[in-house]
Amino acid sequence: MKTLELFESHKKLGAKMIDFTGYRMPVSYSSISEEHLAVRNSVGLFDVSHMGQFFVTGEESESFLQKHTSNDVAKLKKGKAQYSCLLNNHGGVIDDLIIYCIDNQKYMLVVNASNRSKDWDWLSARCANSVGL
Repeated sequence: MKTLELFESHKKLGAKMIDFTGYRMPVSYSSISEEHLAVRNSVGLFDVSHMGQFFVTGEESESFLQKHTSNDVAKLKKGKAQYSCLLNNHGGVIDDLIIYCIDNQKYMLVVNASNRSKDWDWLSARCANSVGL
């Protein structure tokens, strides 16, 4: 079983730990209501180190992502991110993801851990020769 980058911190904070997609990770610290209010009234942190991380690179990386995700990737500037959706051929949602702009020809996609293989296969099948995935 793998552990998250923040595993020791989660343990010290009293997290209830579970096994999920091959990782030992926190599911909660207190009640759902208490955690909801803490995030609404202050701040929340979500450890994404267990999630799928893909890089899309090359001259056509932006146009590739424009075609296969729901938000306007052109609005992203270096160092910024946007929440988006991976789309099927009919505009339906395959999965939600976060797109990070590393620079104008390099993006990192963070996808749900349980959909990592499915999302990778979908994107790889649509990858143009000029785009590194």
